[in-house]
Amino acid sequence: MSGNTTTTEKRKSIFGSNIRQFGILFSLIAIIALFQILTGGLTLSPGNLINLVSQYSYILILAIGMVMVIIAGHIDLSVGSVAAFAGIVVATSMSQWNFPWPLALLFGLLVGAVIGAWQGFWVAYIGVPAFIVTLAGMLIFRGGNQFFGNANTVPVPEAFTIIGAGYLPEVGPTTGYNNLTLLLGFAIAIAIAVREWRARRVQKTMHSDSSPLWASLVKIGLLDAVVIYATFLFAGGRVGTSFPVSGIILGVLVLFYSFVTRNTILGRHIYAVGGNKLAAELSGVNSRRVDFLVMMNMSILSALAGMIFVARAGASGPQDGLSWELDAIAAVFIGGAAVSGGIGTVIGSIVGGLVMAVLNNGLQLLGVGSDLVQIIKGMVLLAAVGVDVWNKSQGRPSIIGLLTRKRKVTDPATPPPAVRPKAGASETSRPADLPFN
Repeated sequence: MSGNTTTTEKRKSIFGSNIRQFGILFSLIAIIALFQILTGGLTLSPGNLINLVSQYSYILILAIGMVMVIIAGHIDLSVGSVAAFAGIVVATSMSQWNFPWPLALLFGLLVGAVIGAWQGFWVAYIGVPAFIVTLAGMLIFRGGNQFFGNANTVPVPEAFTIIGAGYLPEVGPTTGYNNLTLLLGFAIAIAIAVREWRARRVQKTMHSDSSPLWASLVKIGLLDAVVIYATFLFAGGRVGTSFPVSGIILGVLVLFYSFVTRNTILGRHIYAVGGNKLAAELSGVNSRRVDFLVMMNMSILSALAGMIFVARAGASGPQDGLSWELDAIAAVFIGGAAVSGGIGTVIGSIVGGLVMAVLNNGLQLLGVGSDLVQIIKGMVLLAAVGVDVWNKSQGRPSIIGLLTRKRKVTDPATPPPAVRPKAGASETSRPADLPFN
């Protein structure tokens, strides 16, 4: 046992407590490397990477909202239909009602908020299961899309397409690379180093066990090397392209929602309600408010994703949003969320979504048919969740459980590991399993 404990602590000293996330990240790197070899270098070509971000950014935006819904213990099957409905309404507002595109963008977000409030009301205050409410929403808003647009394609103005098909502009001296993309990449690399350094200072101030200096330097070096390499790939694409604007929007949302879920009261309440709703209510958490907000937030992000897709396509149509909810749900579960709720992270869902995106993209580059692509994606999803469930059933530590396990506490007053929860208490009801840190 001591040997295994020592090995685990060494891994945590390098990767921290989120070992599951790094496992998914390594899987993503392995998939990229495999397709890079099989496609003869096409996977990591600048053009393909730019298209990858543009093509899948709206799915990753849906995954951000979906992970919060699933953490709270619900599911949303209506996101694709809501995205399609918002897209057709926004396109119509610009083409027939002469809305300026910024106003149309805000109008689309308002439509998403109203839809989310409607569905959240049924879930939170009437008590209808989210599965049923959103299944009904999937039918209602899919029909609404076709009714509103008469099953026709509605074009959008060219100015509106910047949010889905735009790139960072060319500024400054000619260097052969997009200068704004270079600045963005270098800023991210610096932010990674600063974040790690601040984390070490906090650990030192709190007198907690921190990773050795060499481990932090290795982590910073590896992550910054990946960021800088990707930066030059995105910045060195064909003239007129660079890092997509939709990718910028996605990045801002990732930072914002990561902060919300990890560092705010609302985020803690979402995890508490999903982990043990009764215990959360006894602790003073307003579970109805939490359910209402996560459902409304999901519809707002669905509307945004729908508008980005319409902007990229240049028009809204009756087939928009088909099966988007399945891709978003798959990304969340591959990214480490638990089926029972209470566990999951925004970053994990983004990485899980990238796994699905790279897998889908790589198979298309190899000329694999859409039927086999769907089969392989389904098998990957089943394997990702099945391995974790099997580990728990065998009494082994849950792989996903490692994601939310806190660092080892060295305070002598801490109860020994042998202390177990009372009979009948669920594992997710213990405070140590709530990913508040």
